[in-house]
Amino acid sequence: MSDPSDWRSLYPFRPNYHEVSPSLRMHYVDEGDGPPMLMVHGNPTWSFYWRRLIQTFSDRHRCVAPDHIGCGKSDKPRDYEYTLARRRDDLTSLIERLDLQDITLLVHDWGGAIGLGAAISMPERFSRIVLFNTGAFPPHFIPWRIGICRTPLFGQVAVQGLNAFARAALWMATEKPDRFTPAVRAGLLAPYDHWANRRAVYQFVADIPMSRRHPTWRTLQDIEANLPRLAHLPAVFFWGMRDWCFRPDCLDRLLQSFPDAEVHRFDDAGHYVVEDAHERIIPRLEQFVSQTTVQP
Repeated sequence: MSDPSDWRSLYPFRPNYHEVSPSLRMHYVDEGDGPPMLMVHGNPTWSFYWRRLIQTFSDRHRCVAPDHIGCGKSDKPRDYEYTLARRRDDLTSLIERLDLQDITLLVHDWGGAIGLGAAISMPERFSRIVLFNTGAFPPHFIPWRIGICRTPLFGQVAVQGLNAFARAALWMATEKPDRFTPAVRAGLLAPYDHWANRRAVYQFVADIPMSRRHPTWRTLQDIEANLPRLAHLPAVFFWGMRDWCFRPDCLDRLLQSFPDAEVHRFDDAGHYVVEDAHERIIPRLEQFVSQTTVQP
């Protein structure tokens, strides 16, 4: 009898690895052929979050979905600069290593700042922007559920010790809890099975700048200031309107940089919008890609 919590059948992708340094490997999914779709996850997810889109689009696109260092199947080092700037640089390294061109960029959560930061540094490689409940600017508010995770000692014990951040997201980040079957829950949690493997989850939280003195504040400030360099690209936003973290006002702020973007708002979806609304997102994304493809 099969185990109902066995997530592997939902994620049938072969592993690939990129050395971001001689002793540090980044795992990534690389499925299909054609113009690349680069899918960049946030915290506390990993490439498993993109599984439905990979399976849908890999018959006509090269779907590349990296796991940030410390996340998913990537190495989880003790000594690593767990900062936005380093993650952006790791992603640009992967893009260059795979020589990706004509990229459709898909980003969620922290993936927005990481992916858009990479696109700003090499805009000639990108053709489309697809945003899912994300941000790419210094935070104008800190949800109390995030703030409490920054509490000295308690925050690290809760997030890294008890896995409270990733576990809480299974019900706090969705409006469709029935979709979070034992296998889906197990898949989202699989890489974060003990203290050492949850270091990146905590460090993502610690890297949220709560003041201008935090070095990542400047990184986010620079990314937002340079978003107009990407504004000429076709863009589409898919937004779970019941997200308490990347709220609708985050969507409004991004639209200031992408005023011509196509927007799809899902009033019954939360932060994990791809989980909550994948059956409505996929056909709209297919249409967007088709309509914005320049025929040779």
